Amino acid sequence: MASSGEVLENPVTGQRIIFQKTSDDTNGELLEVESVYTKLTPSRPPLHYHPAQEEVFYVLAGELCVIIGGGRKTLVEGEKLIVPRGTPHTMWAENAGVRVDWQTRPALGTESFFETIYGLAQDGKVNSKGAPNLLRSAVILRSYSREFRLASPPQPVQRLFFAVLAPIGKLLGYRPAFPA
Repeated sequence: MASSGEVLENPVTGQRIIFQKTSDDTNGELLEVESVYTKLTPSRPPLHYHPAQEEVFYVLAGELCVIIGGGRKTLVEGEKLIVPRGTPHTMWAENAGVRVDWQTRPALGTESFFETIYGLAQDGKVNSKGAPNLLRSAVILRSYSREFRLASPPQPVQRLFFAVLAPIGKLLGYRPAFPA
């Protein structure tokens, strides 16, 4: 697991996260990272939600673009956004140098999720948008369903889809955590 001060770099998206408070530091109550966008984000994360977690974003520098509640917002330095559990959202930076304090409550397995996605990107195991292949994604998303869910297709369709694809991915050696 991550420790305070540890830094993860995603060479594909140009996003860097610096662990401020880990689940070990807070007895699982909070994960706090500073997210730094080192280049124009080439793609937005998919519209997603967190069924068991609340997120709080506080813009430290620059402007953060957000889609939440069906509308687009631009948050500027000093602004704060609370994303309640179950609320579909996505965010990205249109310029380099954006810095955001990002809190996730409770932490659950979010640190491991970040380590997995960033590790895959560092090893060149993602596409140009930073996403793993379909079978590996099915294994990961099925494993981290308390932390991260796609906003579409509907959850019952995703469960069925992942129930079929994740076992195939595991047979091919894909694991929910990377490195395995």
